[in-house]
Amino acid sequence: MAKYWEVIQEAGRVPALMKILDVVHHTTGLRFAAIARVTEDYWIACAVRDGTGLGLKAGDNLPVQTTLSHEVLHRGEPVVIDNIEIDSAYARHPAPQRYRFQSYISVPILLPDGTFFGTLCASDPVPHHLNRPEILATFRIFADLVAFHVDASARLAENEVTLSRERTQSELREQFIAVLGHDLRNPLMSIDSGTRVLLRRPERAAELVPLMQKSTARMAALINDLMDFARGRLGDGIVLERNIEYALQPILEQIVQEVATVQPERCIETQFMMKRAVTCDSGRVCQLFSNLLSNAITHGDPCEPIIVRASTDETLFQLSVSNRGKPIPPDAQDKLFQPFFRGGERRSQQGLGLGLYIASEIAKAHHGRLSVSSSEHETCFTFRLPIASSPDCQ
Repeated sequence: MAKYWEVIQEAGRVPALMKILDVVHHTTGLRFAAIARVTEDYWIACAVRDGTGLGLKAGDNLPVQTTLSHEVLHRGEPVVIDNIEIDSAYARHPAPQRYRFQSYISVPILLPDGTFFGTLCASDPVPHHLNRPEILATFRIFADLVAFHVDASARLAENEVTLSRERTQSELREQFIAVLGHDLRNPLMSIDSGTRVLLRRPERAAELVPLMQKSTARMAALINDLMDFARGRLGDGIVLERNIEYALQPILEQIVQEVATVQPERCIETQFMMKRAVTCDSGRVCQLFSNLLSNAITHGDPCEPIIVRASTDETLFQLSVSNRGKPIPPDAQDKLFQPFFRGGERRSQQGLGLGLYIASEIAKAHHGRLSVSSSEHETCFTFRLPIASSPDCQ
C-alpha cells in the first residue's frame, strides 16, 4: 500500500482530520493538536491545529527523538502529562522545553491491520488535568477514527492509481487491435491480391513483384515498430547495444542522403558540428533520427527546407530536426510521444503512430531527452544526450 503519510500530508486530502483536531481542542481545551506519522526515522505532521504559535504545519518534519511520540512508538502506550514540572517520568525530557508545553497527551494510532501509523497528540503551555479515564477513552476513540480515515484514504488513492493504470492499458489494447486490423491488413491484402493475379497472369510479374516487395517491406517496418512498442511499454524497455565513442556524423549524413534520394523534391539542409565522439547505440540513434526526419517530411511544408542540426561539446550531444508548416497545437504537443497518437491531420497518415513514441523511448534508454517546440515560425524536435568527455572524432 502507498505510504500513508504521502497520502495525507495535506490536511485537505482528508478533511475529517482537521475536524477531529477541532473536537480535541473543544473537548480538552488544549490549544495545540496534531496527527503525526511516526517511525524510527521521522515524525511528520499530517494535520495540525496550532493555537500556540509554535509555527508547525502539515508536512513539517521534527527530529523524532525530540518528541514524546517516540516514546509512544516504543512503548505502544499513551503518554499523559498533567504538569511537566512535577512529572517524574518526563520532567527532564527535551520535548517540553523545545516545544513549549506543560501539559501533553499522545495516543498511538493503529491501522486496521494492527500496524503502528503514528500518534494523535495535543499539548498546551499551561497545566491541564488530562490523566482521567474519560479523556484517555476519548483520545482512543479519536485515534481509531483517524486510523479509519487514513486507511480509507490510502486505499482510495491506491485504487485510483490501479484504475488509471487499467484504463490506460485498456485504451492501449483497443488502439493496438485497431491499428493491427487496419494498418497491417492493407499491405497484406495487397500481397494477397498480387499473388492471385500472378497465378492467373504470371506475365505481370515484373509489374506486380516490386509492389508486393514494397508491401512486404511496409509490413516488416510495422512489425518492427510493434516489437519496439512491446519492449518499451510492456517489457523492460528498449535494450541498447552501445558503441564506445562512435563517430556519428558519417552515418547521420548517410541517412540524409538516403532520404534525399527517395524524396528528391524536398530540400534538406544540414549543419553538423560534431567535434567529439559519442558513446551510444548508433543504430538506435539513427532510428530516432530517421523517425524525426520522416516526421518532418510528412508534416512539414513541402516548399520549405528541413533543417538538421547536430553538435557536440564537452558534455552534450544535440540533434535537432526543424521544419516549417502549421504549428502543433499545445494540447497535441503533450500527446505527441504517446503510442498510437495520430491526432488531427495525422490520422489520415500511414503508419501506426509509434514513430515519435519509439524515438522518445530511445532517448530515455540513453538517459537523454526528446522534446518538441512549435510556433508559427517552425516546429523543432530536439534530442539531447549527456556525454562524457571524449577525444575528437573528426
